[in-house]
Amino acid sequence: MANQSSFGGSSGVRVVVTGDRATGKSSLIAAIATESFAESITPVIPPTLLPPDLFPDKVPLTVIDTSSSLDKQSKRNEELKRADVVVLTYACNDTASFSRLSSYWFPELHKLEVKVPVIVVGCKLDLRDESQQVSLERLMTQLLQQFKEIVTCIECSAATQYQGSILFSCSPIGRCYRLYHVHSLQFTACLNLMLILIFQVPEVFYFAQKAVLHPVDPLYNIGSQALTDRCVRALRRIFVLCDRDMDEALNEAELNDFQVRCFNVPLQSSEMAEVKSVVQQKVPEGVNSLGLTFPGFICVHNMFLKKGRPETLWAVLRNFGYDNNLKLKDDFLPVPAKRALDQSVELTGEAVEFLNGIFRLLDSDKDRALRPAEIDKLFCTAPESPWNDAPYKDSAEMNDMGYISLNGFLSQWTLMTLLDPPCSLANLIYIGYSGNPAAALRVTRRRAVDRKKQATERNVFQCYVFGSKSSGKSALLDSLLGRPFSNNYIPSTVERFAVNAVELIGGARKTLVLREIPESKVSNVLSNKDYLAACDVAVFVYDSSDELSWRKSRDLLEKVAREGDLTGYRVPCLLIAAKDDLTPYPRAVQDSVKVTQELGIEAPIHVSMKLGDSSNVYNKIVHAAVHPHLSIPETEIGKKRKQYHRLLQHSLVFASVGTAMAFVGLAACRAYAVKKNSSG
Repeated sequence: MANQSSFGGSSGVRVVVTGDRATGKSSLIAAIATESFAESITPVIPPTLLPPDLFPDKVPLTVIDTSSSLDKQSKRNEELKRADVVVLTYACNDTASFSRLSSYWFPELHKLEVKVPVIVVGCKLDLRDESQQVSLERLMTQLLQQFKEIVTCIECSAATQYQGSILFSCSPIGRCYRLYHVHSLQFTACLNLMLILIFQVPEVFYFAQKAVLHPVDPLYNIGSQALTDRCVRALRRIFVLCDRDMDEALNEAELNDFQVRCFNVPLQSSEMAEVKSVVQQKVPEGVNSLGLTFPGFICVHNMFLKKGRPETLWAVLRNFGYDNNLKLKDDFLPVPAKRALDQSVELTGEAVEFLNGIFRLLDSDKDRALRPAEIDKLFCTAPESPWNDAPYKDSAEMNDMGYISLNGFLSQWTLMTLLDPPCSLANLIYIGYSGNPAAALRVTRRRAVDRKKQATERNVFQCYVFGSKSSGKSALLDSLLGRPFSNNYIPSTVERFAVNAVELIGGARKTLVLREIPESKVSNVLSNKDYLAACDVAVFVYDSSDELSWRKSRDLLEKVAREGDLTGYRVPCLLIAAKDDLTPYPRAVQDSVKVTQELGIEAPIHVSMKLGDSSNVYNKIVHAAVHPHLSIPETEIGKKRKQYHRLLQHSLVFASVGTAMAFVGLAACRAYAVKKNSSG
């Protein structure tokens, strides 16, 4: 939705009214704008701005009228694509216009990819034959079952200035009844529970605004008839933040602080007692001797929803920083900005210290590893666990039981910070980081500057792993994670990551991130001229027993080196001769030495992951990253550029010398002239 992510602090809600010709679109808009009914009206009313104080949320509405004629279809479609909410009209005295809702209008909205709430409004209620009422409600139930984007169905009359029955409201319990009508034999019993209300015509636009400002779908799961998982997780975080004494219950003082923070009104003791009494009747475990428990906290908010008051729950969620996707809003996440693509983001010491404490707190059995259930508990206050899917799943070190160690835990956070800093910062806050968010992450110096200074201050290095299929790339990543060699070869089809700490000589620890680039993806990644900006070092793996594998890695090395020269993102490069336990291909041995000498990089590193012989390869990769000015291949482009810079430098030197000699000569001439004049 156009404005939805910023509510409530939106600049306004854009309501687009559309439907068949002569269904009352323009009269509906004119009625709310003038508070009267006009017998004669222009076919399409200009955009109408309704004042902010018309409805309780104090948010202005812009109402857009549309034409149903074919020659204005393009204009109408553009307006629909910009809508925050659509009001779709039919005429209560014209059943054909109602039938076209499902046969034309909703398919048209789907074709245009309009994914906003829809308010179905039956106009001209004063002209309808009342014998059609039962039939219409049956058809409306079918319509609601078919199109889930409908949040409210209303009938009204601009001529008599009143609204008839709200056939179906945006209350979640109302929507449950709609499903109940279709699927249950107790259709008549439920129908008797429907609420019949009499309002003014402006209520049409009130419900339109409410559907945007306070949407129900993110909060309530129609199928399970319960709060959504993401909503429960957000409320759990809010409950934990309010539970200052950490006794898993909100006492009267904590409840009152919560009430004042969200609604600026304190709770009276009698009101608290009433809330607890109602909760205890519905959820016995919702109240204990200490106060309101989390099940009780959920129960309270569920009751507001079932009363058709989603705005109350949204007031709570937005007060604690949530947007309409139930994620923290951007202004709650002060992620440090990278000024250049070859910078990266790392955790600060303060954030690492916090994560160490979190690990110890979760490791209740003190086995120095976290089980999957403990990881789930860690992220129970986040919208979802960020480590359940790629690229984080299976990317860090685990023990034989499949539990993540402290080293793996910190490495996983390091990887998430490198790849997605906003996600990392958000999840730090979700799990309870209470320090200054701006102090949790830091931006590194540019890699280009590191090369010039011939040193780096980075603690995290990203290594791109290139190579042909079956060359040993995946085995290189697995070995970094301490996993045993496997003869079962599964070719990689997508990028894969492995991250672990590497201890250098002298005791310094750096984090190495290996990023495997499948052979099939090389052309795509190198077509992106900025792809190498995030790379600290590139390695080229080849099967030392296979001629074709060697040739492919050599070609890849040359391509990457050339691309680095063209884009300015020159990176240290290493060759890795894998499968050293097999008989080497003789020509590859000779060629590899020659190629490394020509390019001015180190000789290939021979490894055999099958025999457990890694030749200290990870330390060598980190060493190359720590010394970013070394191991950079010398391509023809680079050599010509160097020659050009040397010539330019020599020219500047000669020019400087010439200029200096000219000044000396001029000074000598002046001195001679002065001397001659004085002697004369």
